[in-house]
Amino acid sequence: MADKAYGVRTDLNQPQAKVKRMVKTGQTYGKAGEQMASQRLQPMGPPPTETQASRLAADKRRPLPPLARASERKKEPITAGAPFGPGVGPIAAGIPTFDPAAAAIEELKLLAQLDQNSDLADLASRWMS
Repeated sequence: MADKAYGVRTDLNQPQAKVKRMVKTGQTYGKAGEQMASQRLQPMGPPPTETQASRLAADKRRPLPPLARASERKKEPITAGAPFGPGVGPIAAGIPTFDPAAAAIEELKLLAQLDQNSDLADLASRWMS
């Protein structure tokens, strides 16, 4: 079969870049032949190489600052954002809070919609009041 140009696969337009056809051994009868036939139709390309975008991304990565460096917010307490101690709490800091009881009630409501029995709906309404 003559080599042909592949419009979408520019990596295959270079004959030296094509990978020789190969199949896994020990397959069920006929599978290896199918794989070889499909590789004849669309050959495997070479493994990916480093691109300019990946090089630029690697250049932009900054090293992490030292853990024991001086604080950048000297007047802010270390407990700022925590639900205890001095400083703003989690709500003022914009940190979402999790209420396990409310989550359980919502879960019960969803399960009650799927259940034919009204027991789950009764349980959820009891917790709501």
